[in-house]
Amino acid sequence: MKKLLNLNIFILISSLLILIIPYCVYALPEYAEITGQSCEYCHINPNGSGTLTLKGIIYKEELKSKGLYRKMSTTQKVIRFCIGFIHTITAIVWFGAIVYVHILLKPAYVAKGGLPRGELRLAWVSMFILAITGTLLTIARVPSTYALLHTRFGNLLLIKIALFFIMVTTATLMTFIIGPRLKKRRNMDFQKDQISFTPETLSNFDGKEGRGSYVAFKGTVYNFSASKKWKDGNHMKRHLAGNDLTAALEEAPHGEEMITAMPIVGVMNTSEVKLKKPLHERIFYFFAYFNLLIMFLIIFIISMWRWWI
Repeated sequence: MKKLLNLNIFILISSLLILIIPYCVYALPEYAEITGQSCEYCHINPNGSGTLTLKGIIYKEELKSKGLYRKMSTTQKVIRFCIGFIHTITAIVWFGAIVYVHILLKPAYVAKGGLPRGELRLAWVSMFILAITGTLLTIARVPSTYALLHTRFGNLLLIKIALFFIMVTTATLMTFIIGPRLKKRRNMDFQKDQISFTPETLSNFDGKEGRGSYVAFKGTVYNFSASKKWKDGNHMKRHLAGNDLTAALEEAPHGEEMITAMPIVGVMNTSEVKLKKPLHERIFYFFAYFNLLIMFLIIFIISMWRWWI
């Protein structure tokens, strides 16, 4: 969880630095594309912004009549800014959790024991906040259905909303269907009286969330669960339970007697045929990388809003 916090802090600081970098926006290029005129056609300032010309005033009234423009008071702008700030911070935290689980923690780790409870709660709280703030921002930013359907901004917003709902749908499947099946399989492996281990079954005993800390050495599996030096399946922040550490002993400052003194729980059997992963586990891997792709698509759309439109 500490790694997740550090990652989110890094992403948050980086994103805020990008947001506060000054850049010039004088007028909407989309209006220039529609009218075929340069900025001084509607603005006294040749670079745009500021006082409108007579033609600019007439054009603004035309936009109002079509539902493409809605004036907001200072209070409304402040409220919209606060909601947008909460929306942005929540998105950064949510995306940081996705990056942590799918890139740093690895889907293979999650598949062994089910979805981490902390990250799962964080994801659902984030999605709830994003849904509420996103709805409010849409109401504030889009003055009419016509603007939503017939402007570039509106079209990109619809795509972003669709991608968000796809992620919510996959999160629902992962939480209530795939996740419980992964956890059930983990519990079955944990409760078995293990005699013969494969690398896959050994990896289930990683010392996390109450699971035992098992380590393979020279074909024998030892139980390190009672050792204080293997808390949470981690030894000296270098070696992890659930793995064969035969080769790693060469770098250790002690001999093999420290390992062989531990209780024996089974033997390694690497000759077994590797079984095909069950359907729910294969679906989990697909959704894991699929959500990662959607996350980057959403970031791409946000980038288009900021630097293209």
